[in-house]
This record gives sequence, C-alpha cells and structure tokens, in this order.
Amino acid sequence: MARRFTLVAFHAHPDDEALLMGGTLARLAAEGHRVVLAVATDGEAGAAASSYRSAGRLAAHRRDELEQSAAALGCARVVRFGFKDSGWPTADDGFSTLAVEDAAAPLIELLRAERADALTIYDPAGGYGHPDHRQVHTAGTYAAARAGTPLVLEATIDRRLIRRLVRLVTAVPGVLPAVSAADYDHAYSPGTAITHRVDVRAYSASKRRSFEAHASQASSDDGARTLSLLLKLPRWLFRLVLGHEWYVEHGRTPGVPLDDVFASLR
Repeated sequence: MARRFTLVAFHAHPDDEALLMGGTLARLAAEGHRVVLAVATDGEAGAAASSYRSAGRLAAHRRDELEQSAAALGCARVVRFGFKDSGWPTADDGFSTLAVEDAAAPLIELLRAERADALTIYDPAGGYGHPDHRQVHTAGTYAAARAGTPLVLEATIDRRLIRRLVRLVTAVPGVLPAVSAADYDHAYSPGTAITHRVDVRAYSASKRRSFEAHASQASSDDGARTLSLLLKLPRWLFRLVLGHEWYVEHGRTPGVPLDDVFASLR
C-alpha cells in the first residue's frame, strides 16, 4: 500500500485555502492523505457586504464558512489560531506585526502534535503582498525548522500566467478597473522558480464548492470580488482556468514541474 502522509496547510484568512490550493487539498484527501487546515486569523478585517459586517459578525460568518469549505475539500481537521486580522492598512497589533517566535508558536505545536510530513505556506511576497500572507511565509518557515517538518512548499501562482490573465480581464471595460498587469511584476513567483504544477481538474467540483462556501467573500456593496467573478465562470471554464495549482518546494532545484507534492518524501 502506498504510504499516507500528513500535510498541514497554513493560511492567513478563511478563503485563502480555497483560492490558492483548494484543488490540491481535495486531491490529497481523496488519495487518502491526512489534510489539516490551519488558519492564522478569522478574517474579521476582510472586505464583505454590509449585511455580513453588521453587529461585528463577520468573523463568525467566516469561521462557519471555513468549516463548510474544509468539509467540501475533505480536510480531516481545522485549527484556528485566533490571531488578529491585520487588515490593510495594517493594524498595530495584527498577526503581521508579531515577532516571528510568537506568530509561529501555535504552528510549531501543531506540526509536532500531528507529526506532519509536509507544510504549505506562501511565497516570500505573500502572493499579492498582504502583510498577513508575508507573515505566513516567515512564521511558517521558522516553525517548520523548529518542528523538524521535512517538506515545505510555498503555495503560489506562476507570475507569467496571472499577468496574462489580468491583461485579458482588464481588456473588458469595468471588470477590474483598478488593476493592471504591472501590479503583478513582483507578486507571487516567477515561472523559473516553480517546482510543482499540480493537476486538480478532476477535483474542480470540490474546489468550486469550497469557493461557494465563502459567501461573504463573494459579496460586496460596491463592486465585483475575485470569488464572485470566478464563480460566474461556466463549470467547464472554471475547470480549465483553475485546473492547476503551483508550488515552490524549499531545497528543490526547479526543473520540469512535478505533479506530486510528496515526491521528495517517497
């Protein structure tokens, strides 16, 4: 029987797991691996329609949505660390402002308790640059070293592809008026750094259900959100556009991208 591994996926806010690696989590769970979803904050500073934000209830909504998303993906366990969402601009006492030792402490404990074989974090840019995402990279790298977790993968996007997609979308007037391809010159990871390109097309239905779970993050009082735009895609196009996910493995020399995130452990 093939060996089963335990992967801890560390994310900054509820919905990050769906957008960056929902297909991978669904695939690994379906293949019999143990998938543990760890989230630093409840996302209480995130954008959402006023109906979700009333009476300070956004955090509660997002906690419920996270559980629904994790169930759709087949995650075995969800762990919320309860740090304060830094927002953007950054709050003085948010997750991103913590010393790395403090930010990493609960993750170290979780990695040891789970005897994790692998940890996913973000790239050094934090993807699109959110300070909480950059802290996930810093704290996650630190935690893996302290816990002795052998495999660390940065969930990212091939920068060339996202810049190409932004150019296509912005060619349609009014869809993303405040975004340009140049905004992504230093976001995510260059194609030459990518070590894994994971095929998740067979799991697009689970990934879409994960997206749908995060209803607050598809809502807005003043314009379209990324999730809402993606959920408008026909299912066949959703599968095509979101059918692969990308990673950079710490310590691996890039070459032909691998489809197996656990290749180094086998």
